[in-house]
Amino acid sequence: MAHDDSRADPRAQQIAAWLRHDLRFDLARLEPASNDASFRRYLRAWRADGATRVVMDAPPEKESIAAFVQVASLLQRCEVHVPAIDAVDRTRGFVLMEDLGSVQYLERLRAGADADVDALYGEALAALRRIQLRGRQLAGALPPYDRAALMAEMELMPQWFCGGHLRLELDAEDRGVLAASFELLTQAALEQPVVFVHRDFHARNLMYLAERNPGIIDFQDALAGPIGYDLVSLLKDCYIAWPRARVEAWVMQYRASVTEEGAQGAQGTLAGADARQFLRWFDLIGLQRHIKVLGIFARLWLRDGKPGYLTDLPRVLQYVRDAAALYPEMREFAVWLQRRVVPVFAAANARALEQAAAGSRGLVPG
Repeated sequence: MAHDDSRADPRAQQIAAWLRHDLRFDLARLEPASNDASFRRYLRAWRADGATRVVMDAPPEKESIAAFVQVASLLQRCEVHVPAIDAVDRTRGFVLMEDLGSVQYLERLRAGADADVDALYGEALAALRRIQLRGRQLAGALPPYDRAALMAEMELMPQWFCGGHLRLELDAEDRGVLAASFELLTQAALEQPVVFVHRDFHARNLMYLAERNPGIIDFQDALAGPIGYDLVSLLKDCYIAWPRARVEAWVMQYRASVTEEGAQGAQGTLAGADARQFLRWFDLIGLQRHIKVLGIFARLWLRDGKPGYLTDLPRVLQYVRDAAALYPEMREFAVWLQRRVVPVFAAANARALEQAAAGSRGLVPG
C-alpha cells in the first residue's frame, strides 16, 4: 500500500507516523515487502531520496520483537550479514532495519546453472560455519532445543497433518509407533554437539546480495541445539530438492570445513567421530524437522487459512519417507508411513488445494 492509503490499515498509519515524526524519516512511500508464517509482516519504506529501509510490524499481543533484536546482535558478532537495526519501538512492536532486497536464494537456485548453485551453497555453508563456530559460545544466551521442544514440534504431525489434513483416526497402535519413533529421534538429536541454531536456515530466508552474500533473515526463533539442524534445513530444503548424491557431497564439504577448523584447535568434536556419524546426525535431525513441518504446513492451511504451503507438502513427505528408509531403527515408522499415510495423502492434498482454489474464487466448496 502507498502511505496515502494507510487509513485503511491502522498499524501502517502508526508506522508512517513513527517514521516521520519520531525518527525524522523523510517518508515518500510505504508498501508491503513480505509476510511470513507468523503474525509478523514487513513493509518497505522509501525515503524521498530513493533510499529504502524495511519495517518489521510485530503486534505486541501476538509477537515479541525482543528475541529478534537479541539474536540479530548475536549473529552480527558471528560476522554474518543480518539486517542492521536502525530503530526499535518495543511498545508498539516496530523495528526499522537495513533492506536486504527482495531476491531470495530460492529464486537464484531455481534459475541457476550447476556452477551457480554450487557457488550459492558454498557461500551459505560458509555463513553457517561462522554461525556454528564463532557462535558456539554465544549460543549459551539462547533457550535450549531440549526434549520438550523437540517432542512438541513432532506432535504437530499427528494433530494437524494426520488428524486434520489426512482425516486419519489414529488408534493405539498408530500412536505407539509414533511415540517410539519420536523418542528415538529426540534421543538422536540430544546426542549431537550443541551449536547456535537459526532454525529456518533455508532458501527463502537467505537473500541474494552482491556484497556480503547471503543476507540472513527470520532468525528470531534461534535456539541452542543440534549441529545438523541448520545444515539439513539448507540442504533438504522444504522448497527445493536436490539429488541425494549432491546433498551428501555438500554435507561432506561442510564436515571437512568443520574438521579443518578443529585441526587448528577450535571445535574438532563438531565433525563427529567419522563421516558416517555426521551423516546420520544430518539425516535423523532432518527427519525430526520434516515431521514437524508436515504439521506446521497443515496447520497453516487449516487454522490460519494459508494454502501456499500445500504444494510443498509432497516434497516434505518424500523427505520423511526417504530418511526413514535409510536407517534400520526407523523401519517401523517407515512401514507405518507406507501403510497409513501414503495411500490417503494425494487425495487429501488435492482436496485441500481444490478448497483453497474455490475460496480464492469466492466459491463455497462442496
